[in-house]
Amino acid sequence: MKQFAVIGIGKFGYYLATHLYEKGHEVLAIDIDPTLVQRIKNDVTSAVVADTTDPDALSSLGLKDIDTVVVCIGSILSNSILTSLNLLELGVKNIMAKSLSEAHGRILRRIGIKHVFFPEKDLAISMAEKLHAPNLIDYFPFMEGYSIIQIAVPSHFVGKSLKDMNINYKYGVQVIAIKEFVPERVIMIPRGDFIMKDSDMLTILGPNDAIEKLKR
Repeated sequence: MKQFAVIGIGKFGYYLATHLYEKGHEVLAIDIDPTLVQRIKNDVTSAVVADTTDPDALSSLGLKDIDTVVVCIGSILSNSILTSLNLLELGVKNIMAKSLSEAHGRILRRIGIKHVFFPEKDLAISMAEKLHAPNLIDYFPFMEGYSIIQIAVPSHFVGKSLKDMNINYKYGVQVIAIKEFVPERVIMIPRGDFIMKDSDMLTILGPNDAIEKLKR
């Protein structure tokens, strides 16, 4: 069990906080709007009304030792930036911040936030990738120039082993997991002698250009 704080509990923050709580973690939800705090209070460990742009108000919440603080403020960019800066000055070790634009993200990174995410952009890219490649099950941007995809086993892979297909050499990607549905299980870092079936799902990490070739 980990401890999380979610600052800004609009739609994204609400779903993030409540899902983490459902997974068994301790979750502190924080917002300046009492109505939003009232709505979520029974679905998280605790919920408080606070103006996180105020350093004194923020320091009173005891966030320094929490595992991860996620800033989900999106309506007023200055509040997101100031809250993030206050968290840094407070000494919070692991901060994630939601960004609504590239410019917003650049500012967050410039002040020292290492983990910046773009929910709408990432969702749009993931949907576009799925529409582009019908056998693509899911898509996750990993880091600059690299992605993780979940893909149904291509027909010409069926009945062959990972070693036979030599995916790493031929495509320049790495199979990091295989989900079997018969029997239902997940194999992390599969061995080269694994025989692929048409019901299996591959999780692959690699450069975007190599992944693009694999999806064809």
